[in-house]
Amino acid sequence: MRSPGSMRIMVGFAGLTAAAVALSGCSGSGDPGDGDKITLEVQSAMGEGTPRYEALSALAKAYEKDNPDVKIDVVALGSDYEGDMKVRMGSGDLPDIWATHGWSLLRYSEFLEPLDDQPWADQLNPVLDSTMKNDDGEFFALPLTTDVAGILYNKSVLEKAGIDPTSLGTIEAFDEALGTLKGAGVVPMSSSGKDDWFAGNVADWLGSGSYDEAQSEKLADGEFVDSGFEEMFTKLDEWAKAGYFNPDCSSATSDDIAAALGQGTTAFVMIQNTLALSAKEFVPDAQIGFIPVPAINGDEEYLIGGEGVALGAWRDGENKEEALDFLEFLAEPENIGQFASDDGNPAGLTDIDVDLGDLSDSYEQFFTPGEVRMVPYFDRAYLPNGMWNTLISTTSGIITGQTTVGSAVKQVEAEFGTLYGQQ
Repeated sequence: MRSPGSMRIMVGFAGLTAAAVALSGCSGSGDPGDGDKITLEVQSAMGEGTPRYEALSALAKAYEKDNPDVKIDVVALGSDYEGDMKVRMGSGDLPDIWATHGWSLLRYSEFLEPLDDQPWADQLNPVLDSTMKNDDGEFFALPLTTDVAGILYNKSVLEKAGIDPTSLGTIEAFDEALGTLKGAGVVPMSSSGKDDWFAGNVADWLGSGSYDEAQSEKLADGEFVDSGFEEMFTKLDEWAKAGYFNPDCSSATSDDIAAALGQGTTAFVMIQNTLALSAKEFVPDAQIGFIPVPAINGDEEYLIGGEGVALGAWRDGENKEEALDFLEFLAEPENIGQFASDDGNPAGLTDIDVDLGDLSDSYEQFFTPGEVRMVPYFDRAYLPNGMWNTLISTTSGIITGQTTVGSAVKQVEAEFGTLYGQQ
């Protein structure tokens, strides 16, 4: 998923204060019975029970075993991680460690300890330099994974339908495949309305293929270009009216989508690779892969990448020394390798052995050779801060038929102007 999930911005002083209290842990105090232990609050931005949450929790327990004077409080994802973190930045009460969900440089760097002098720093995966390093070469989070994403698919479903996944590099070929799958009685593509961030991912996946480089730079500079959003929303509207999305989109959860992908009742999902691991939890023998995203505007297909699961340490935290030591523990090859394997993504550091399971074939075919272009997450690179919520609402409205293309474009344009003016 684009982590975190729901990112609704909270308003009102009372609500903000309550959120700050709710999110804050007991950093430095210890839980009852912990005596004089130092407690590190780790805001994970990970859903409780997910493979990545369980993997991080297991590593925290291992660290506690080696460091009996430290307790690691791994906090699961709440309902509004981004909004809560904004409150805590404003109040100066931050966790010892927190997940930066793709924003370690652009949003959180002034609050995070620079990590470029850490023992593991020279192992940072160079593909992350452009998104994680500032002009001085500083970076501010340990990337446990390098985020590489495409469109997840069920291999058995496509094989049965006679569809070669390597042939879907154009939007025309992908459209034809969607029609073939529907004719075969399979839901071509699924999204979740219950976990509404899912729809935002669909827009992020398609946005970079709706604008060329020059148009994207205009967006980044504050000039709204409507053509790409018109193309993207028109394509989504076509797919929705053709019945290519799951009928239960409004009520479906992420787990429902993972189960459907594993069971082969849906063929494609535009989401990060962690959903493939969840799908295999429901159906252990499911065969899942990913393909590059076809560009709506006719450009070459692409993968989406950048900062994956990454953790930074509060530069002004009372427990900064312990926080940095925990990050160094996570960066040890066997630890980061295990986490990346459990997360289904390459490690964020080089020379790390990672078992990518069923996804290995997709990585070796589309990512490792470096022939398929990599693009950043569309909203992070080209849209003003806060547009994520707008992407969610407009895209969800198109998929469910509650919003027209024209009204969605107007909504995006209005929010773009407002939010860019606030930067």
